[in-house]
Amino acid sequence: DLNIKQLFERIKTENITEIIIATSATIEGEMTALYINNALEGQELVVSRIGYGLPAGGDIEYADEITLIKALEGRKKM
Repeated sequence: DLNIKQLFERIKTENITEIIIATSATIEGEMTALYINNALEGQELVVSRIGYGLPAGGDIEYADEITLIKALEGRKKM
């Protein structure tokens, strides 16, 4: 249960300006994040999602394609 109604109520009553979506890096997590993002469309909010990709200390040799794509999408300039 995502409690979207409660989220909308909190946005109205608590003057929330940013929502950070933190879901698992699974198909279900992706779909849930997309659903929440779509539900918030039209609100005056900054909506973002936590980054994910290669874990610290992880070996790139064992990373799957989706993990590598997400890691590249979230890359930062050095």
